[in-house]
Amino acid sequence: MDSTARKLYNVHGFDSRQHLEYYFSDKSEMIFAEDSLIFPMKTLTETFSLGHIKGDILIDLSLGSMIHHLYAACEFFKHIIVLKVNDRCILELKRWVDTRTGAFHWGHAAQLHADIKGSSDQLEDKEGKVRSALQHVMKCDLEKENMTEPLVLPLADCVISFLLLENISKDQDDYIRYIRKFSRLLKPGGHLILIGVTNTTYYTVGGDKYLSFSYDENYIRNVLVGEGFIIDSCKVKKRTVVSDLTDYKTVIFFTAHKITRTE
Repeated sequence: MDSTARKLYNVHGFDSRQHLEYYFSDKSEMIFAEDSLIFPMKTLTETFSLGHIKGDILIDLSLGSMIHHLYAACEFFKHIIVLKVNDRCILELKRWVDTRTGAFHWGHAAQLHADIKGSSDQLEDKEGKVRSALQHVMKCDLEKENMTEPLVLPLADCVISFLLLENISKDQDDYIRYIRKFSRLLKPGGHLILIGVTNTTYYTVGGDKYLSFSYDENYIRNVLVGEGFIIDSCKVKKRTVVSDLTDYKTVIFFTAHKITRTE
């Protein structure tokens, strides 16, 4: 398929509920659980449990309306600020935060988090903690110098970006430009967590194909180092599922921290 015929998430938007159903639900036909749910949640839980990444403020810049990657984070940050590029994703997310009728069911993610931790906590309590942490859900404009204009956000201890960068970038210049914007949201020494997919060109939502920027592990390493980060860890999971909904090859997980003057 010609890439010019594909849509771009931050330009055209998508049906956020269908995106969740296709890639993150507990339905039997959802075949991406190992890559989209288990690997990110397990790796995040392991990362935060080391105790190096924590603080007052975490900023989440991720694709669509997913929240499962924040189950582990809410235990290590007082405030989580979620930034979204379109209103439809904000409405879908707030429907869950406010426990409205028809909200997407994330109970399987709460159960998965409990299983990973080996915790006997009540799932309702865990979902309540996540909801309490997600009271700051805001729209952003990634093309503005201050993406939350006119509001100025406090600098964050950590920024998480899950599947966003490859799905808003048309080319290498775009990717680097957005990394720089994300870096400006961080305190010196603050951490950046990137969860993405490599060697992908498209993904499908609601019958529409969306453009993805294709990169590999070495590209991300070079970008992070070039933009003033020290890479702390990298984990890669090869794709095993067969589906024509998307064509990624691996799921990749990076943690890095912003260089301080003493480093």
